[in-house]
Amino acid sequence: MISGVFSKTGYDNVKPLILKCPLIPDGICINLFGSIWTADPSWIDIYVINHERIHTSQQRELLFIPFYIIYIIEWVIRLFQYRNHHKAYMNISFEREAYSHGHDLGYLPRRRHYAWIHYLRR
Repeated sequence: MISGVFSKTGYDNVKPLILKCPLIPDGICINLFGSIWTADPSWIDIYVINHERIHTSQQRELLFIPFYIIYIIEWVIRLFQYRNHHKAYMNISFEREAYSHGHDLGYLPRRRHYAWIHYLRR
């Protein structure tokens, strides 16, 4: 169902590893080094997987650890800016790119490297 839809690398044609973790609240998933962690994977569809694959692309181009450092720093800055946890999260540049293109299953093959930087300036 998913194969052949995503990236030209071949890596993205493989279904990502989805791991159950009861510590994560329902309806939330976390992408850690390309694997998806969630309490209940039943709600994860092809669009959520696409959103998370966009994050995996962001992580790979930043060599993973810097991605998480930048993500947290930007979230703290946005939290001071908006004074609202959800609004801060939704305005992180990585999230803005992923939410903007999560339903576009053809985005990853044409995605430019460091596309998330465009969302920092808006």
